[in-house]
Amino acid sequence: MKIQTTIEFIDEEPHRISERVARVLAPDNLTNMHTEVSRGSVKIRISTEKITSLIATLDDLLMNAKVAEEVLEETEKSEGK
Repeated sequence: MKIQTTIEFIDEEPHRISERVARVLAPDNLTNMHTEVSRGSVKIRISTEKITSLIATLDDLLMNAKVAEEVLEETEKSEGK
């Protein structure tokens, strides 16, 4: 059985943190992941054979996105943006 899901991050902020987070995370994408960046949103599609693999992938992805977002926000604060 093939399991597919899409996560969409919508960012209406002018500095578009979601787009930058997606670009930072994209090099770690597995072959079953595809990232699509458009103005104001990011979609990440994941497909897998097992629900446990999907859950583990989502957990890793969301944790890494949280860390990347925090780093970008702190960097902007220190740069005065």
